[in-house]
Amino acid sequence: MGLFRVLFWIALIAAAFWLWRRFTRSRSTTSTSRPQAEPMVRCAHCHVHLPQHLALQQDDQWFCSQAHLEQARHDQ
Repeated sequence: MGLFRVLFWIALIAAAFWLWRRFTRSRSTTSTSRPQAEPMVRCAHCHVHLPQHLALQQDDQWFCSQAHLEQARHDQ
């Protein structure tokens, strides 16, 4: 009878631990949302893709650096 009580308490503690881990893990994954993907643009000079917030815009063209922007101005 004593062995049955020990096994019962071990099973109960294991089930409680499993439930606690399951609920704490699911809450932490749902609270952290993935960041939104930024729009990417292509440099009109070298065709490198970069995030839009890092690019320089002139008219409807995007450039990866000030040098490429100036080269495009000189080529026109």
